[in-house]
Amino acid sequence: MILRRLRDTAADARAVQAVARAAFRHFYGTSRDSPDDQALSAQQLARTRHLARADAGGCWIAERDGETMGAALSLRREGVWILALFVVLPEAQGQGVGRLLLERAAAYGRGCLRGMLCASASPAAARHYRRAGFTLHPAMTLRGAVDRGGLRDPGDIPVHPGNAGHQHLLDSVDRRLRGAAHGPDHAYMIGHYDELLVADSLAGSGYCYRHGGEVKLLGATSKRIATRLLREALSRVPQGREALVEHLTAEQEWAVDVGLELGLSLETHGWVALRGMRPPTPYVPNGGLL
Repeated sequence: MILRRLRDTAADARAVQAVARAAFRHFYGTSRDSPDDQALSAQQLARTRHLARADAGGCWIAERDGETMGAALSLRREGVWILALFVVLPEAQGQGVGRLLLERAAAYGRGCLRGMLCASASPAAARHYRRAGFTLHPAMTLRGAVDRGGLRDPGDIPVHPGNAGHQHLLDSVDRRLRGAAHGPDHAYMIGHYDELLVADSLAGSGYCYRHGGEVKLLGATSKRIATRLLREALSRVPQGREALVEHLTAEQEWAVDVGLELGLSLETHGWVALRGMRPPTPYVPNGGLL
């Protein structure tokens, strides 16, 4: 078996995507991603290539006889190490492939005092991450049709579209919440998500990315602003689309309350795993970039 760094090529991005789909299909009984969803597929491929460029030392592929058996994608942002993806083909599990990949990815974060990742409900994944020193925080998911009748008057906190010119504000919020900016990841998100919403007032500041029905990332300096941003994002979910807000720990009850008020259903799913830090709040992490 060969372990090598991920290359910024279409072929490597497609190989990572194929392994991830096979692994998730095996665990969940179906592919997590709709094969005909071209927009989602393009996002996944673009994220893989973004990380190959920005964090070449943290992204690894395992190959055997020319076939990709697994992959680990990680990034390092201002003292925080983040595991973005960790997958191994079902037939290669239990053979040490995952351990070797995780060791290579974790070495990229050497010296980082904090770590973050979103984990599936897989018992094996939970065991891996707990042994690596992560605290596992049970995560909740909100999903369903938005009850438009529950959308109250937004109040006195204005929300407006954001762009690359707001990166200083975005990075400032990130540093306050999780001790590290997203930095170059914002360029990827602005380029591939439907919209960035920004709130900046005397009461504080915050931002939220939305794509289709999904809230992709939200951070704010207060729960009041976070609530306003989440309600605005959910109000913009296209008619007929299911809303989705994932990776909510118990610290994000403000988000749970908004979702329940707007008719969304609540379920538990997977873990938010953290090392050297408490769950940032108010914060809705991005599963692939935290």
